[in-house]
Amino acid sequence: MEHLYDKLQILEPESEPLGRIERMKAMEGPLLSWYGDHARILPWRENPHPYRVWISEIMLQQTRVEAVKPYFARFMEAFPDVKALAQAPEELLLKRWEGLGYYNRARNLKKAAGIMMEQWEGRLPASYGELKKLPGIGSYTAGAIASIAYGLRVPAVDGNVLRVISRILASREDILKASVKRQMEEDLKTIMPKERPGDFNQGLIEIGAVVCVPNGQPKCGECPLFSLCLARKEGLLDSIPYKTPKKPRRQEKRTVLILESEGKIAIEKRPDTGLLASLYQFPNVEGRLTEEEVAEFLTEQGGRVERMEAAGEAKHIFSHVEWHMEGYHIFLEGTLPKKYLFVSRHEIRTKYPLPNAFSAYIKRINGES
Repeated sequence: MEHLYDKLQILEPESEPLGRIERMKAMEGPLLSWYGDHARILPWRENPHPYRVWISEIMLQQTRVEAVKPYFARFMEAFPDVKALAQAPEELLLKRWEGLGYYNRARNLKKAAGIMMEQWEGRLPASYGELKKLPGIGSYTAGAIASIAYGLRVPAVDGNVLRVISRILASREDILKASVKRQMEEDLKTIMPKERPGDFNQGLIEIGAVVCVPNGQPKCGECPLFSLCLARKEGLLDSIPYKTPKKPRRQEKRTVLILESEGKIAIEKRPDTGLLASLYQFPNVEGRLTEEEVAEFLTEQGGRVERMEAAGEAKHIFSHVEWHMEGYHIFLEGTLPKKYLFVSRHEIRTKYPLPNAFSAYIKRINGES
């Protein structure tokens, strides 16, 4: 089947190559035509209300689209508008966010909702500048909300857009540098179409997500910007975009203790600051403990071991650290350690937010592994 964008590929004379801004401007026709045909059907696109766009964009940070869909539906049911979000108890909010990770995103949602209730009558401001002032909203998210929900001519530059444009321009600049992103935003701002700016932004993001993909070979034969792409022409797809190599993550060994007594499981609340702040966790200690060391540790906490079972190994990767965990399922008898909160499995499933780092051990107590 022939699509309109096939006819809109740009023919560029070798003797008169397009300049940087001209090349970016030439994306408009093929991109918008392609997006009209190929945009994925997503729940937040079906009804691009500012609140829904905002929540979806925050959820999509660091999380795949398919993974976000069920979380988005549950979140909308629990917190259908700014007022409901602003009034949400933090523990309930974090429980509804459980599994998405990066919990400060959820906390910033609540902070921003409070400001909107105070200053904007419970609405998201229809201004790129005012949106950027809100907690958790940077230039990309502000651009996405402003363009998609309000039709404003502002760019939304995320990792997908940085990759696509870098390849179009055959730019070897480091896309992790803030100055490179700012320059791309400025350039895109000059060529943003007056009509359908939200579709223009979403089209670039979509190409980066499904065609000019972050991992693996780009699907150049499916790209509406095929004829404009200098990285393809010059054989540079494997080296562009360029990123400064990341420092290796620090590795930590931890021993996780699933303490059970009369059907209830021990949890404790993490500190209010730092990694996984204010979330609940299974008791755990740094290092790898033997069964004898675990029993000694629990005796010091005021607990008595009835029996102990190996609960397996697990790994969780954070931005800058990896946890390599070994778990024990320990059944206690007699007096219980007072420092822990013993709760039912139902309460763990429905009330107390536990981070994904402990998902392997949550599955164990729920009989899923």
